[in-house]
Amino acid sequence: MKSWSPYVVLVVIVIALDQWIKQLVENGLAFQEKVDLLPFLALFRTYNTGIAFSMFQSFGDTGLVVIAVLVVAFVLYLATRTPAGHVVARIGFALIIGGALGNLIDRAVYGHVIDYILFHTPVWSFAVFNLADAFISVGAALVVFDELIGWGREAKPQDPGN
Repeated sequence: MKSWSPYVVLVVIVIALDQWIKQLVENGLAFQEKVDLLPFLALFRTYNTGIAFSMFQSFGDTGLVVIAVLVVAFVLYLATRTPAGHVVARIGFALIIGGALGNLIDRAVYGHVIDYILFHTPVWSFAVFNLADAFISVGAALVVFDELIGWGREAKPQDPGN
């Protein structure tokens, strides 16, 4: 378990930071009123009753909680099968798990996920998301990156004819 301790700590930090910021948003940001921070970035508190860009809303709270638990279990399974030397992937898995659990807490407690980050231009806007979603995305990118650099680490077979 000792080798997993830093990753468990990272998961706890991700969840705590996510939940703390969501509480600040809930207590200090008006519902669905845009607060521009930069020309392309705003705070905009809204609720996501689905998963990933509001998909699967028809599954209901229980169905979405079950899906989230299954995803976390699958990512945990993948993480436990990752060699200790793949630190980047393990950090990625910890970010994914922490972000997923942060959103799962919202769904279990409130029946929706609290979103508040909006990237936009005058004619286009990206889906509203939260820090947990960002952790999940960065974590997934780290896992993919580790896989790509892993391919470079593998020994290439030698041509026996040379």
